[in-house]
Amino acid sequence: MRLSRPVQLGLLVLCALVVLWLVLQTVTADGETSPGPSGTAYPQESGAAGPTGTDTRDWDQIDACGSDVLPPELEDVADDVEAGGPFEYAGKDGSTFGNREGLLPDEARGYYREYTVETPGSPDRGARRIVTGGGETDPEVWYYTDDHYESFCEFAP
Repeated sequence: MRLSRPVQLGLLVLCALVVLWLVLQTVTADGETSPGPSGTAYPQESGAAGPTGTDTRDWDQIDACGSDVLPPELEDVADDVEAGGPFEYAGKDGSTFGNREGLLPDEARGYYREYTVETPGSPDRGARRIVTGGGETDPEVWYYTDDHYESFCEFAP
């Protein structure tokens, strides 16, 4: 039995869509893997000490941070945020994050604040940041970026 070209093409497209759908389901299934800030999938680990990847806002399209993403330096910065400072980069840390990239949910100006996460060996502030939303010392939500606001993942301190 020989199929016409249009039927062959239609079956090929259908197969490609099914394969793509299966790949996406595997990558985003709950508990299997979680995209890190740069889009790389990291396995979720439970029982980790310190800040952990937590998706508190399912509706915001920002996934929990993989355990391999959060650097050890992040914990001290998160503690400083909760204590209200002091911060290593006064005038920068705690300043308003404008969300000009539009990757975080739309909120009123002043809702988001940014904090520097030290990058060992970097001659400047580096690219790693915590961005919080809500209160200054008791934020509602915590985001992390390791690529200077090109991507984010969510964590809980």
